[in-house]
Amino acid sequence: MRRYAGAGGLSAAMLIVVVQACDSPASPAADAGMVEQSLSPEASLIQIPFDPSSFVAHIDNPYLPQTPGTVYRLRSETPDGVEINVITITRDTKVILGVAATVVHDQVFLDGELSEDTFDWEAQDGQGNVWYFGEDSREIENGQVVSTEGSWEAGVNGARPGIIMLAHPKTGLGYVQEDAPDVAEDRAKALSLKSEVDVPFGSFDHCLQTMEWSLLERGVREHKFYCPGVGFVEEVQPKGGRISSELVSITHT
Repeated sequence: MRRYAGAGGLSAAMLIVVVQACDSPASPAADAGMVEQSLSPEASLIQIPFDPSSFVAHIDNPYLPQTPGTVYRLRSETPDGVEINVITITRDTKVILGVAATVVHDQVFLDGELSEDTFDWEAQDGQGNVWYFGEDSREIENGQVVSTEGSWEAGVNGARPGIIMLAHPKTGLGYVQEDAPDVAEDRAKALSLKSEVDVPFGSFDHCLQTMEWSLLERGVREHKFYCPGVGFVEEVQPKGGRISSELVSITHT
């Protein structure tokens, strides 16, 4: 899905973003095959250049503000028990491809026990696009790391940075979030900019609704909601599990 100028330097990379031909919002129940077809090479393309010199120090995209010291807590009920997802925007950075990416610490607790421990690397360019440079992910059982599946870093083993949030999302706009071949190949598409969301943390309107999926997990789709000035507030899976995760609190340290 992504094409780059030249076979070598990543600094000249171009992110390929896909726009549907129609202007009407996509249905949340859209068939997976139609999703893949909408991301075909024949679709209209918008190119966003990856330029390390264009990045800024802070992530203030209204749909995904990442202020250091902010802690988001989400809750979901799963077949295995209650999950609490704690997302901490740290004050640490990691330099990847010449960009000082913010380190986001993402922990999942299943019935009070740590089950996933991940460090994500994100940064914003001067236009407001939030890029994703990879993750160090660990699955934990009984206090022991049992898997690091899904871990990747842009610039390593052919992996390239993706975009986790566009500066100006529009209905029908699709984009590549993760581009690590055979490791992480996530895609997303904006479905609506007028969604209303009611979660334990509060009620919001004019939220961005996306459909997100992985080319490595056929049939699993997630609908995520990002609200202006707040960020990620809810995730539902209409297919592949029907699990819902809701924002419970936001604190600052």
